[in-house]
Amino acid sequence: MKKRRRRFALAAMALTLAITVASELVPAAQAASPENQVIVGELVVGTKEAPPFAMKDNEGNWSGISIDLWRQVADRLKLRYHFVDVVSVTSLLENLESGHFDVAVAAITVTPARQQLVDFSTPYFHTGTGVAVQADRITSWGPVIRSIGSFSFLQAAMALLGLAFLAGALIWFFERRANEGFGGGMARGISSGVWWSTNTMTQRSSGGTAPATLPGRIVAIVWMVVSVIAIAVFTAGITSALTTKRLHGAVNTLADLSAVRVGVVRGTSTEDALSRMRIKYRTVVSPKDGFEALHEGTIDALAYDRPILAWMIRQDGSSSVELTDVTFEPQSYAIALRNDSVLRKQINVALLEVEESDWWKDTLFRYLGQSANDRS
Repeated sequence: MKKRRRRFALAAMALTLAITVASELVPAAQAASPENQVIVGELVVGTKEAPPFAMKDNEGNWSGISIDLWRQVADRLKLRYHFVDVVSVTSLLENLESGHFDVAVAAITVTPARQQLVDFSTPYFHTGTGVAVQADRITSWGPVIRSIGSFSFLQAAMALLGLAFLAGALIWFFERRANEGFGGGMARGISSGVWWSTNTMTQRSSGGTAPATLPGRIVAIVWMVVSVIAIAVFTAGITSALTTKRLHGAVNTLADLSAVRVGVVRGTSTEDALSRMRIKYRTVVSPKDGFEALHEGTIDALAYDRPILAWMIRQDGSSSVELTDVTFEPQSYAIALRNDSVLRKQINVALLEVEESDWWKDTLFRYLGQSANDRS
């Protein structure tokens, strides 16, 4: 009987011990999962100056859209961190990939090539590439001269001359036997007909030569009407194009970038975009260097992230550079993370919470003058 009681006691103790161990292992397993893992230590957050998303004052304090957003996310997750700045996005991603940085926060565009190197949070800002040009173009005839030598101008001129040649040839065909002014062999007769049609088109005197036959006169009447319309359309089109080029510069559409000297900040996604479009460009170290190149006239246009260009133009205050209506290559900004980071899901949740708050709308309005709905 005593042996039986002892066995029951030992079994009960073993069961109790098993339950205790199991209850301790389950929370430990849950805590070990990436979603619930507690970050210990201070994070190294890499950044670079990219106003208005990341700006550093004279005292070394950071501010900007991306910086303020990161602070909100870090406060929600109770993360400790300090900023380390570098000179380029390329350097940011390299330090992140090598493990020197835990997080990278700036105006970082998500691209397929970058996605292979590092991880990204969900995008928090959507924009595109803009084009800045010199604003003072009233006295600049460079774009006008380039327009006159363009293929479109030559194509329109050749079409007009072709019509004049056709009318002259028809006049010669009908008048060669009845009108001495169009006689004297094919070469001389056709040249006389083209000379007549050209004078008629420009409303100049043809020197007394006029069609004598009925078919010739019918051709002449039709040509007079057609030539008036053709020359009016040609003049209006060329005048409009030249005026636009002279007043608004050489970049009015994306296709115009192929005909001008384009500057691109080295190491940005815009380099890849222009390469894909087979548009030649030259690189500059920073947007500031790009603005200086515009002022000096060594480049005609600077292609870069549109909100950053708008901010720099606003801060410049000299009105010597303006932002065109040309926008291409949609971009999305996100927080960059290491591939093995356990922070991704936590940061994504915090980002969604912040973006739905009034604080985010106020922040975008404070820096950009527009609401979140206007920019997303």
